[in-house]
Amino acid sequence: MSSVHDGPAAQSESPYDSFAEAYSAETEVNLINRYYARPAIVELAGDITGRSILDAGCGSGSLAATLRERGAIVTGFDSSAAMVDLARQRLGPEADLHVADLAEPLPFPDNAFDDSIAALVLHYLHDWTGPLAELRRVLRPGGRLIAVVEHPHAIDLMDRQTGHKSAYFQTRSRTEIWEYGNHSAPVTFWDRPLHAMTDAFTTAGFRIAVISEPPPAPDTPPEMLADFVSESNPTGSFLCFLFFVLVAD
Repeated sequence: MSSVHDGPAAQSESPYDSFAEAYSAETEVNLINRYYARPAIVELAGDITGRSILDAGCGSGSLAATLRERGAIVTGFDSSAAMVDLARQRLGPEADLHVADLAEPLPFPDNAFDDSIAALVLHYLHDWTGPLAELRRVLRPGGRLIAVVEHPHAIDLMDRQTGHKSAYFQTRSRTEIWEYGNHSAPVTFWDRPLHAMTDAFTTAGFRIAVISEPPPAPDTPPEMLADFVSESNPTGSFLCFLFFVLVAD
């Protein structure tokens, strides 16, 4: 599967297409993306000068822009054509961006990248087997996959707080109606327990190097953390995502 092509799913519509601009504008400045997820990914990536990085599910290009500023050679793809359009506006017409779906064969040759980042994209997929195999295929031996997913314990706590019985040990779908600007669309997630995630990673040929539950960035505005900071939690840490660094052995 080393040929370069756009898979059939690249033409399918993404729920993000309907509210891409409003979603992008909010995630530029909010707590979860601007001050938590993106800084944590950059910290885990370390020195990336000269490294070729695949940004899987690149959205409107915020992370790709940061990685490029830090010296990386970035390629990105997203299943939302509207998001890719926004990323191209941000990164320039010559940016290496594609409309493609992680659930399908990727339009990149074998061993093409030093690192890959799949930030908040795997949890949209029921079956991780093919996507992880593809991310492993396009990485050079010893390359890293930085994967970010919703924290399964946070999902379980949310269920309990809303009066539902725990379904932690199930792999199950959850659909939410997301509203941004004047548009809304259903967005479906697949929740799974931690052991199902780690089993999928190792089966795909990855070695788990890091599992991280990072604090928010030091420059987070204090008012954003007012509900979390306490004497026992001075950093304002909160349960939200799990961050993995996986090595392609």
